[in-house]
Amino acid sequence: MNLSVWRWLAASSLIVAALGAMAETRPQYGGTLHIAMRAAPMSLDPADRAQADSPARENITRLLFDTLVTTDASGRGKPALAESWQASANRQQWQFKVRRGVTFHDGTALTAELTAASLRAANPSWKVSSDSDSVVIDLDVADPQLPALLALPRNAIAKRTAGGKIDGTGPFRIADWQPGKTLTLAAAENYWQGRPYLDNVAIELGRSFRDQIMELQLGKGDLIEVSPEQSHRVSLEGRQTANSAPVELVALVFSRDAQSPEEKLLRQALALSVERGSIRNVLLQGTGQAAGGILPNWMSGYEFVFAAEADLAKARHLREQARAIPSWTIGYDTNDSVSRLLVDRIALNAKDAGLALQPSAAATTDLKLVRIPLQSDNAWVALAGVATGFGLPLRDSKTGSIEDLYLAEQTALATGKIIPLLHLPVSYAAASTMKDWTLRPDGSWNVDDAWLGPGKP
Repeated sequence: MNLSVWRWLAASSLIVAALGAMAETRPQYGGTLHIAMRAAPMSLDPADRAQADSPARENITRLLFDTLVTTDASGRGKPALAESWQASANRQQWQFKVRRGVTFHDGTALTAELTAASLRAANPSWKVSSDSDSVVIDLDVADPQLPALLALPRNAIAKRTAGGKIDGTGPFRIADWQPGKTLTLAAAENYWQGRPYLDNVAIELGRSFRDQIMELQLGKGDLIEVSPEQSHRVSLEGRQTANSAPVELVALVFSRDAQSPEEKLLRQALALSVERGSIRNVLLQGTGQAAGGILPNWMSGYEFVFAAEADLAKARHLREQARAIPSWTIGYDTNDSVSRLLVDRIALNAKDAGLALQPSAAATTDLKLVRIPLQSDNAWVALAGVATGFGLPLRDSKTGSIEDLYLAEQTALATGKIIPLLHLPVSYAAASTMKDWTLRPDGSWNVDDAWLGPGKP
């Protein structure tokens, strides 16, 4: 064989190899993405307040439905089903122009009337009307954060029928739904932002962290949740992992407001007794951040000014000013093994300060350890969600300035009803076959552009 033939064969081999590599990295249509999660919602209606908020439920909502507005990493509004919007000078009337050419999964065209009806169903106290191709929202008080509020999954636009059927405009439609058990979705062929690469998404609900890890190891799962204390270990195993910004607040919340100045002092003593750094480093294997404020620093920019360090001497001094030391019962989520470990450590810290905490699985306790998903990456909306959920005061702001935000959070913390402990990220692990998926800072997936390809050899 002469030299020219050898050169031709060598060049041909390189071209074939290059084409093969390109084929492996080029997005491919088709396939079913298998997801597992702990949440087990009984309803897919984004406006159903009976369903507990969680990052998992919000992710399901975003697969099926769209909102008028989305937010960027800074919490600022971006057009979605609303092409544009404008507000009156006093920020009490807002007008949102509805995007043309969008249809629900059943083929019905999206209109201003259907959009207004959806928002009224989600917010019965709102004054929402339609005007030609726009939705008009009239507020009793100014709210400069309304666009970010409309980006919340609970305000996703849905078409509801008298028979209980619900349709959205999202990238996937409902193919099969077994409440609390399984959910199968199919790609929306005429999605207004382009058809997803995946044909289907199959979601198993109510799966423990342990079961999810096993499914990933056995090749039965493509995307799973990872518990905070396991995220570091899973990443060391070489898994494809992703962590959000800290978007979950772990806090102690009292069942009622403090009844006396002495009780406020004892709550301050409890806050100063908790060794947040030790809990993070030992029990959570270095995951998350110690918290002194409700909002994480990446969201507010000032969280570091709220003390998060334990000060046992000061805690004891405050406790000594009280004439009587009550024995508080502290509750926790009995389905979360980590919560019991955290409560036990908090009780030991409190004992060192001369306080008495008794862990209890009872439904009613003096205070509880709670994990609170922050509803938005917009700081005002996130703070309002926590304040509303736990009966904390919230100062109004007509300007939305950082100074007003700080004063609002300071006012909520001054009640002593809530004691922030930690800010945790949401963590996920994916099979090597899952390509081009991303995790937004707020913990929501972006699987619209994801596709399934060959895994690692």
